[in-house]
Amino acid sequence: MLPGEQTARRRFFFALANACTVASIVLGMTAIMLALSGHIALAAGLLLGCIAMDALDGPLARKFGVASPFGAQMDSLADMCSFGIATPIVVFQWLHGDLPTWAIGAACGLVAVCAAIRLARFNVSPKDGRYFSGVPTTLAATVLAISALLVTSPHPAFAVGIALLALMMVSGFPYAKLGQLRRVPVWLWVLPVLCLLLVSVEVTFMILVCVYLASGPLLWAVHRRRPAGIA
Repeated sequence: MLPGEQTARRRFFFALANACTVASIVLGMTAIMLALSGHIALAAGLLLGCIAMDALDGPLARKFGVASPFGAQMDSLADMCSFGIATPIVVFQWLHGDLPTWAIGAACGLVAVCAAIRLARFNVSPKDGRYFSGVPTTLAATVLAISALLVTSPHPAFAVGIALLALMMVSGFPYAKLGQLRRVPVWLWVLPVLCLLLVSVEVTFMILVCVYLASGPLLWAVHRRRPAGIA
């Protein structure tokens, strides 16, 4: 499963990178059990742990030169478990009783389907160094997990928002990678800080999410209008 030289050092880092992937699966399964037991906040916190593990396994494998097809497949399966199954179950349990069951059931089911499509498409598509094609499953899971932690009285429109987030995962809209946010003018960071101070954490978070979701169609429109041959 580990290509290349089979040294003890390489085996160790190969095991370490894959241990992060396995940890993501374990945290996702634990989140499901906690959510079914009514511990929504703990379950949402474990989903954030899944996101942290997902952010570690790939960079570790690349840094120590132990990336492999096996690791890539494990990562994709772990993402489906944590972000395509555990996340919508936690969200369903969070919203159950506050919104119509059919509405949240349909929205959460859409998250699972779109996550599977998004992950499969990512595995077979050429990679763009600048943009994601559609909202990444990890980012969608982050939004949903933080929402479950912050929002205590969800509005009925949440079901529509969840469905929209799911559809944005399989859209072809370009979304900036997090590294590109460093190029955002400093003065733009003042706006969310002011909103945080003057309004609330929940409202600030929702505004930031809406701005990011809207950025994909806006970037797409800008690229469409740009004359051919201009980068």
